[in-house]
Amino acid sequence: MLSVARSSLALAAQMGFFSLNGFGLLVGALYNGRTPILYENNLHHKLGWAVTWAVLAQIIIGLLRCGTGENKTEEAHREERVAFMPAGREHMTGYQRLQPGSLASMHRYSHDSAHGTESNTTSSDCPREGKDEETPHIEDQAPDHDIPYEANRRLLNSVKLFRQLSRMSQLLPYQIRKLLSLYYDAVDILILIIGFVLILTGFVTYGGVFRHNNIFNGLAHSIKGGIFFWYGLLTLSRWMGCFASYGWAWNVRPSHRIVGARHAKVPSAEFVESFVIFLYGSTNVFLEHLAGWGDAWTAQDLEHVSISIMFFGGGLFGMLVESRKIRDLLNASLSQWDASGHQYSQKRRWAPPQTYSFSMNPFPALIILLLGLMMSSHHQHSTVSTMVHKQWGMLFVGFALARAVTYILIYLGPPSSYLPSRPPSEIVASFCLISGGLVFIASNKDTVAAMESHGLNAMFVFIVTMGLTAFLMAWEVIVLAIKGWAIGRRGLDCHAACRTLP
Repeated sequence: MLSVARSSLALAAQMGFFSLNGFGLLVGALYNGRTPILYENNLHHKLGWAVTWAVLAQIIIGLLRCGTGENKTEEAHREERVAFMPAGREHMTGYQRLQPGSLASMHRYSHDSAHGTESNTTSSDCPREGKDEETPHIEDQAPDHDIPYEANRRLLNSVKLFRQLSRMSQLLPYQIRKLLSLYYDAVDILILIIGFVLILTGFVTYGGVFRHNNIFNGLAHSIKGGIFFWYGLLTLSRWMGCFASYGWAWNVRPSHRIVGARHAKVPSAEFVESFVIFLYGSTNVFLEHLAGWGDAWTAQDLEHVSISIMFFGGGLFGMLVESRKIRDLLNASLSQWDASGHQYSQKRRWAPPQTYSFSMNPFPALIILLLGLMMSSHHQHSTVSTMVHKQWGMLFVGFALARAVTYILIYLGPPSSYLPSRPPSEIVASFCLISGGLVFIASNKDTVAAMESHGLNAMFVFIVTMGLTAFLMAWEVIVLAIKGWAIGRRGLDCHAACRTLP
């Protein structure tokens, strides 16, 4: 998050992480040298080395960016200079009375406002001045580089090797530096998902599971459960205010004049949820019989295919509900009459309802509710497996009920601010999704067989998952709070630098 926030501490944190990872590699190499290889050709070993080199490349690119003073692409700079929110004149007048030597008029970028903490909305420049004739523009006086990167540059220039690297980086063409910057940002985005995959493959390798045909059952539970796990983390981040510039944080979607055209064109969160459900159903129809390829279809295979068809149709219906074009076509029978000749009191009858300003699409939650009910009573080969499936099925039902409470609260009190409204029911919804996804992953055949062989019952998985979920939710809040602290610290550095300009 320090890297996403463009903090001057990001490079030091990355080096610390890489050092810790290097120590882990050393311990792992010593362990592998003293023990036989029990899982030949496992993915965890190969993926671990690939991620290690990818992170090392990111650190090197970070050093190059410090050497050139480059923080983000020119496109991002242009967005920040167009999309800003002016502070009110009455606020600035009061501020000037307290600070006679302060700037006559200041603006703050919308990315630095409290509209959310999404990773693509962090800013890096000092605030601009308004169009005041007596005070020159700050962007004309500001340095060419970013303030936090200047601290890193001064630190690196104290080392001779880094001074040489800084000179070399300034010789790189702009196109090469832009590609390196895109790679750097891509690693920031994908590192969490890749880390999750590494943890899963580590458990698989350590446990020696998912061999032969059981790999299909293991992959199905890991991928599907992982989707619900990340869906829960995304739900919690929406509650905290992430993606507020898209209108996803249960807030009023800011206009394109505030957040820019790119953010204003992003579809609603319910549309994205419906699209993921549609994509899962449309692709999984052909994969349900993969483990029994060539064998006769069973009743359980047909049940799974029916669930995929439900996802396919439900996701498609959810996207149609979110489409403004479809809504206008459904209103065409009434819109054909011209309301311009009516009185003012009658014209108000033709105004769009208030519910059009925000999305209330219950179909994604309904699909997950039905999935939970089906899986909670789905027949399995053993009692332990049946109980584990019932656990994550009822957790998904809990998510759907919590989301229904959210829609009731939103309907009774529609959002009226750009700031996140944070309905409390979304905390329960995210908890049910995260814990349900983890139990879903643990309900695969090999894990259940290992539990039975060690004399463990279904409540063992449930209790461990509940504790882990609570810790992960607290950790996510702390991590995003650290990002907010880094953005605030960076803003103070920018203001301090602006005050020292000649």
